[in-house]
Amino acid sequence: MIGRLRGTLLEKQPPWLVLDVGGVGYEIEASMNTLLALPAAGEQVQLYTHLIVREDAHLLFGFAREQERALFRALIKVNGVGPKLALAILSGMEESQFIRCVMDDDAKALTRLPGVGKKTAERLIIEMRDRFPHWQQGGELGDLERAANPVANSADPLLDAEAALVSLGYKPTEATKMLSGLDKGLSTEALIKAALTRKLAG
Repeated sequence: MIGRLRGTLLEKQPPWLVLDVGGVGYEIEASMNTLLALPAAGEQVQLYTHLIVREDAHLLFGFAREQERALFRALIKVNGVGPKLALAILSGMEESQFIRCVMDDDAKALTRLPGVGKKTAERLIIEMRDRFPHWQQGGELGDLERAANPVANSADPLLDAEAALVSLGYKPTEATKMLSGLDKGLSTEALIKAALTRKLAG
């Protein structure tokens, strides 16, 4: 199991990043919260990782904090929640927000996340509720730390943001609507975060 990687960040194309570790480029899928916490390309970073081995692929997921990885691992143990949906949940909500939704039985807020229907939201609340009091008391879960480093804009941040939202499970028309009216001068990461915030607030 690959549990942690440290190296040079080569590129970020949400929801993917490439990390150079000793001359080997690792393709890693990450949540938007992790991608926003990372510095610009060329900087040294450390990621906590989770490897899923399948017959047709080895999937590597990266997290800025060990606490986010812990929540990811808990989510994929829930019946009907795979790694893609778990990553979409972590992209749409920070850890503390998700905890509040579960502890407050706020299924409506959870259904605003892509791929989370009413039954899945109810299942998340039932199966996850008993785990959080222990985690909170131990301080294992909390808000992700944000890096202050600026992120360079791509050639077309709006198109990149739309593609990233689609990869997270939103329909193309829905992704376009979520991005409508946002400042086109924002970076890809900032556009995605603003779109997700708007979706959850709606």
